[in-house]
Amino acid sequence: MLFYYKQASSDLFLNHMVRDMKHTVEVMIPEAEIKARIAELGRQINERYKDSGSDMVLVGLLRGSFMFMADLCREVHVSHEVDFMTASSYGSGMSTTRDVKILKDLDEDIRGKDVLIVEDIIDSGNTLSKVREILSLREPKSLAICTLLDKPSRREVDVPVEFIGFSIPDEFVVGYGIDYAQRYRHLPYVGKVVLLDE
Repeated sequence: MLFYYKQASSDLFLNHMVRDMKHTVEVMIPEAEIKARIAELGRQINERYKDSGSDMVLVGLLRGSFMFMADLCREVHVSHEVDFMTASSYGSGMSTTRDVKILKDLDEDIRGKDVLIVEDIIDSGNTLSKVREILSLREPKSLAICTLLDKPSRREVDVPVEFIGFSIPDEFVVGYGIDYAQRYRHLPYVGKVVLLDE
């Protein structure tokens, strides 16, 4: 039996089902590969913003991005601030039109600054698209997105992504900050959940 990870109300159903079934986590992207890719992302970001002349803010979307954010900001040598947001999407059923509630807003004003949204994984793109829209109304100088993982096959909303760590297939992944039911965030690698036969 296969279960597919979706960013929506189905998360609770999936988490409950996986918790009650025997499963294992197989390494999908090893720790060393993640570190090497983040170093490359840092070089790309440095090249893009080195001559901007404006203040820069890295905005991490909690909770999943915290490990990626910590490692990425050490590779970004352009002077920058760090801030965080928590956003939750909700709607009726499996509708692709979803509202976003900001549970934790930014502490700093981003007006006139280069803003880089740092995300752990992009699935449907619904929540990220709304967050981008909200931040764009605050008049930053520029607004870009950096994600560790991207699932293009799951996209429901077209959202521009300037920096991508890894494009991955439609697997239920955990580790390196990504959880299910608040577990597995501590894993130093990205792994996929594999259900075992009873």
